[in-house]
Amino acid sequence: MTTGHVFIATSLDGYVARQDHSLDWLLKQPAAEGDDGGFAAFMDSVDGLVMGTGSFRTLLGFDAWPYTKPVVVLSSSLTAQDIPEQLTDKVRFSTATPADLMQKLQKEGWKRAYVDGGRLVQSFLRRGLIADLTITTVPVLIGSGIPLFGNLDKDIDLKVANSRILPAGMVQTTFTVV
Repeated sequence: MTTGHVFIATSLDGYVARQDHSLDWLLKQPAAEGDDGGFAAFMDSVDGLVMGTGSFRTLLGFDAWPYTKPVVVLSSSLTAQDIPEQLTDKVRFSTATPADLMQKLQKEGWKRAYVDGGRLVQSFLRRGLIADLTITTVPVLIGSGIPLFGNLDKDIDLKVANSRILPAGMVQTTFTVV
């Protein structure tokens, strides 16, 4: 089956966004010139993205659509009319379960899917659909928001594959799901 892979930033207190999906705390972080933290290489390794409604709506607020690869938005509330005309060939919606979506993506030839969005990552993790997580911890406390990890029915064992300090002062750790 297509495997899920996470590449995400969190505040030091574990939030991926504010409750309103705002990323202001992340966007104000200084970037190190010439270092994208491995994001371009990660994007080269995936066939496309799977994200939730909140992430999609947040990205629509950006000046430009950031992805060239296909995007599937898992949503029960959005319809094709919610896709801006300039994105109709890049974005589609699905109401499938995470497992059913991954099977469908496999039939389409996807091997690796970038899974993005706090609640969606939680959902895929609970169902055993994430192979690894690269988490960049930003040295800021925001106090509340959308947590990367929520309540679990059982433990999920992880193994540290790599950890490094990025030139911008953030800590990036890659975990494999055992």
